[in-house]
Amino acid sequence: MKKLLTLSLLFLFISGQAQVDVKVIDKYIEKARKDWNVPGMAVAIVKDGEVVLSKGYGVKEIGGKDKVDDNTLFAIASNSKAFVASCIARLVEEEKLSWKDKVRDYLPYFTLYGDEYISSMVTIEDLLCHRVGLGTFSGDVIWYKSEKTPEEIIKNAAYVPEAYEFRDGYGYTNLMFITAGEVIRKVTGSPWESYVKKNFMEPLGMSNTVISIGDLSKNTAIPHKPTLESGTVPIEWASWDAPSAAGGIISSSTDMAKWMMMNLNGGEWDGKQYIDKEQQNLMWTPHVNFKLSESGKESIPGRHFIGYGLGWSLMDYHGNLMTSHGGGYDGMYSRVVMVPDQKLGVVVLTNSMEGISSPLSMYIVNQYLQKDMRDWSAEYLERARSRNGHKEDVEERKAARKMGTKPSVKESELTGTYFDPMYGDIIISNDEGELRIAFQNAPLLSATLEHWHYDTYEIIWDKEHAWFDFGTVSFELDNNLKVEGIEFDVPNGDIFFHELHPKKK
Repeated sequence: MKKLLTLSLLFLFISGQAQVDVKVIDKYIEKARKDWNVPGMAVAIVKDGEVVLSKGYGVKEIGGKDKVDDNTLFAIASNSKAFVASCIARLVEEEKLSWKDKVRDYLPYFTLYGDEYISSMVTIEDLLCHRVGLGTFSGDVIWYKSEKTPEEIIKNAAYVPEAYEFRDGYGYTNLMFITAGEVIRKVTGSPWESYVKKNFMEPLGMSNTVISIGDLSKNTAIPHKPTLESGTVPIEWASWDAPSAAGGIISSSTDMAKWMMMNLNGGEWDGKQYIDKEQQNLMWTPHVNFKLSESGKESIPGRHFIGYGLGWSLMDYHGNLMTSHGGGYDGMYSRVVMVPDQKLGVVVLTNSMEGISSPLSMYIVNQYLQKDMRDWSAEYLERARSRNGHKEDVEERKAARKMGTKPSVKESELTGTYFDPMYGDIIISNDEGELRIAFQNAPLLSATLEHWHYDTYEIIWDKEHAWFDFGTVSFELDNNLKVEGIEFDVPNGDIFFHELHPKKK
């Protein structure tokens, strides 16, 4: 293993004809962190096979004194998808499977939106490029904070509705990467986590990296959530063990630097070939292309196409291929950006749900390319602060509340078990005078129901959740005022409770 260079703020790093002052980048990162009110973060930059920066900024928990360093653990979330694709690429090289193999050859129970023909046609390649016909984030409610196994999650995914025709669009789907993880298990005879550790993490020396919150070390950042009432607040780590193939890896800037250098060196590092170059080229070939609007070209000049390969987002940038991915976990955002032609890589890990990672990575890339030398952080921050997220959605619902109304039926008639084929059982009960809701295999989603208006009840969650706060559930009645089912309204952009339509058993 090539010796990693620690940060030295006393030298200028040569990049082509341009001189990049790492001290300037270092100061910019810290200023951006404070501007965005991010408690802690870690950043690594690799160039020409060397680490030119790997450093922690801020603290592990807001209000605390324990500082982040280059070995502090953060969730990389969906940056895990590139690891899954790389595992598949290695298995292809080992001739243990083919990209064109049908998923059902390995997982006979695999089904998409009740269509037997489509289900029989889906290939391993299709799983990794988000073109199977499911909508973006659709079905994530199945696995979120659930104790279901990966197989149970995949079987429930059969009921996620079709959003567009097979291979005729793009819908970012975590469910298909969970499926890919189970394919790896079937082929290798062991969990995908074991395969990626043995074939990538351990030989690369990624000694800090784990794939379960049960293995977290003391040097771990605490997730944070921005709130309207209390500002940025710490929240608990959420288990992503079952959906780990979609986003379960937890790593550090030092470890991720090793991962980037291997990828930037054609899949080879320290004399060991981790990914065959031909397979890497396939992963970095667009399998789905997106329309690039004129406003998109103006916001990031120098690009002419954007698309998605196999576990990687792709675009051109000032004549260079740029391969990247973002990650969103409960209380943590991350980003990896690589410019293979320049042997340049950047990783940004944060312990807050603020969009700082994209502008920071673009600022750093442009310092090395000597292109578009603008204040990316300030521009993105202004744009982020001008948005209200789901604040307006929540305020609209609260403004529509009708005070002084009463439910049509007694609470005792609301209790019982409600079933949704995509999810399973949802139980409404009366616990010492309180109306309660419990989700099958997801005890962390339990909540109290308080009357909102008419036959609608507000969901008062027992735990603080990263992606949503306010929500309601409405009880559906037939013409004879008999309770038939429930409908959810939980405004957020990731966990779609409204996809569930449970009927009372």
